Amino acid sequence: MFIGRSRELASLGRFLARVGTGDRPGRAILMRGRRRVGKSRLAEEFIRRSGVPGFFYTAAQEPFPEQLAGFVADAAASELPGAALFDEQAPTSWDSALRLLAQAVPQDSPSIVVIDELPFLIAQDPHLEGRLQRLFDREFSRRPVLLLLIGSDLSVMEAINQYDRPFYMRASEMIVEPLTPADVAERLRLPAAETMDAYLITGGFPMILDEWPAGASLRTFLDAAVPDATSALTVSGERALAAEFPADAQARVLLKAIGSGQRTYSSISRAAAGIPSTSIKRGLQILMDKRMVRAELPLSTRPSRETRYHITDAHLRFWLSFIEPGLPYVYRGRGDLALERIRRSWAAWRGMAVEPLVRESLRRMEGMPDGTGAVGGYWTRSNDPEIDLVGADREPIAKTITLLGSIKWLENRPFDHHDLSELIVHRSKMPGADTSTPLFAVARSGCDVEGVAHVTPEDLLDAWR
Repeated sequence: MFIGRSRELASLGRFLARVGTGDRPGRAILMRGRRRVGKSRLAEEFIRRSGVPGFFYTAAQEPFPEQLAGFVADAAASELPGAALFDEQAPTSWDSALRLLAQAVPQDSPSIVVIDELPFLIAQDPHLEGRLQRLFDREFSRRPVLLLLIGSDLSVMEAINQYDRPFYMRASEMIVEPLTPADVAERLRLPAAETMDAYLITGGFPMILDEWPAGASLRTFLDAAVPDATSALTVSGERALAAEFPADAQARVLLKAIGSGQRTYSSISRAAAGIPSTSIKRGLQILMDKRMVRAELPLSTRPSRETRYHITDAHLRFWLSFIEPGLPYVYRGRGDLALERIRRSWAAWRGMAVEPLVRESLRRMEGMPDGTGAVGGYWTRSNDPEIDLVGADREPIAKTITLLGSIKWLENRPFDHHDLSELIVHRSKMPGADTSTPLFAVARSGCDVEGVAHVTPEDLLDAWR
C-alpha cells in the first residue's frame, strides 16, 4: 500500500498542470533525496495517477555503452506514442538518444519523462549537463513534457541548479524526505510512543516499513528482521554506504566512528586512529556535503566552538550502532546474539537517539513560547551543564532564550522532582536564561510535577500531522 506523500504528489500535480502552458510548454524538476527514501516509487506512483504517457529510465553505475543501451531498450519498451522510433534507429550518443526521445513523446498533449540516478550518468560523462541544457532549451521545453531528473547524491543534485552550471534556472527543485512519524503511525498502527521508537529504527524508509507487519511490536519486528541476512533492515545500511563511498574511503571510517557514539572532533579523531588530521577534516566535510552528517553548535546567547557531529539519517544511526557490529553473528546463524546486544543497550541508545527527533518535532509544534524560531541543545566542554532542549529566537547565537527542557524517554520512569531540580540548576548556568525562562519536560512515561510544560509522545506525533 502506498503510504503518505500527499504533499509531494500534490506538488508534482501542480507542475504537470502547468505543462503545455506559455511559450515554453515543457517543464523540468530536479528531485533529490537520500537513497531508499522512495523517490523512484513516488515518481512511479505519480505517473500511474496522472494517466498520461510516461517513460522511466534508471541509470546504473556502469560504462557509457551499457548506460545508453539500457536507455534505448527502456525507451523502445515504453508507452510513449513514438517508442517505435527506437526500434528503427540506433543512437550512439546522448545527444542523438535524447533528441529521439523528444520526437517520441506526444507533441500536443502532456507526458512525463523520468531519468533516475542522474549522477551516475554525469559521472560517466562530465559534459552531460551542458548537453541536457541545450536539448532542454531546443527540444523538451518546446513540447508539453514534464522532465523529472532524480538523484540520490545530494551534493551533485544541488550543484546542477547553481548559477555557474549549464542547467541553472531551467528546473524547479524538489526534496523528498523520509516518511514522517505520522506516516509511520498510519502504516504500523502503533501507539505514539512505539511509533516514535519505530521511526528511530526505520528512519521512515518505505522498504523497511514494508517488512514491518501492521500492529507488530518493535520486539516482534526485530526478532524477525535482525537474524535475516536478507531483510531490508539488515542490508539497507551497507547498500547505502557502498553507493555513497568507495570501499577504502576514509569518510566511511569517520561515519562509523560517529555512529558508534563519538560526537566531538577529538573523540572522532581517537576512534579513527591512524588517519591524519587533514584527512579527518576533509572526510567530515565530505560527509556534511553529502548531508549524511550534521555539525551542531550549542544554542545560547554566547558564541561557542564546541562543535558536535551527528548522523542525520535515523535508520543509519541504528544500523551503525547495532546491525553493522552484529552482522558477523547474523552471517553465521547467531542472530540471537545480535538481538541480545540490542536489548542490553536499547534504552541508553534510544535516550540519545530520540533527541534530534524531539527537537525537530518541537520546531513543528504549535503552542511554543512566543518568539521561538529555533530549537537546539546546549553543552559545554565539561558537559556542565548539558541541556537537552533550548528554544531561542534564532541560531546558533540567540538574542533571546524562550525555553529550556529535558527529555526523559524511559519506560515506567516519569519526569519527577529530581529531574525538575536538575533542570532548574542547569537553567541557572545557561547563558541568556533566567528564572522566568519556561521549562519543558518531554517524557515518554508522564510527568509527576508541576512547574513544567509536559510534552507527551502524542503531542510529538501530532506535530507531524
